Amino acid sequence: MDSFVGQLFFYVCALSAIVGALSAVLSKNTIRGAMGLLMMILSLAGLFLALSAQFLAAIQLIVYAGAIVVLFLFVIMLLGPSASPDHDSHGRVARVGGATLFGVASLAWVAMIWKAPKIGGQHPSPEFGSIDALGKVLFSDGMVPFELSSALLMVAVVGAVAIARGKHTTNTVTSGGGEAKLATPKAGDAR
Repeated sequence: MDSFVGQLFFYVCALSAIVGALSAVLSKNTIRGAMGLLMMILSLAGLFLALSAQFLAAIQLIVYAGAIVVLFLFVIMLLGPSASPDHDSHGRVARVGGATLFGVASLAWVAMIWKAPKIGGQHPSPEFGSIDALGKVLFSDGMVPFELSSALLMVAVVGAVAIARGKHTTNTVTSGGGEAKLATPKAGDAR
């Protein structure tokens, strides 16, 4: 019975992670997309709990659900409803080609995992998911990917703030004998 409950928990978490990821990617509403991201993050924390990696589950909740999603929501609120891009038909072939390539690569990845030898009946070592094991991996093999992901998040935040500041329009004022150009910020631009 315990094995059935564990499998049911895994399938519920995996299904909700897939649904959350799809809603984050496919939602036209940015708030709903961020909520889909939050659902996926919570589901991944549940999967970490199923693997007896309590520390990783807690970090997943604290860092991603508690900080990153809140930051994304803050940026979305900062941009406001006028941040939705115009519909652009340029580059449609490149986008469809990229999506197709990504889909084929994902299916190949899933097929390789499916055919990988299964670990039958073995339990993870007692060290699995502990702070010591995570620290050893993070400060050896995982150092470069960890730093690259933090740099990627920083670039995303700087880009979002740059978009939020908006473009300035230039107005020409004529008075007397000369012209003066005034830069007027867009609505919502605080100076």
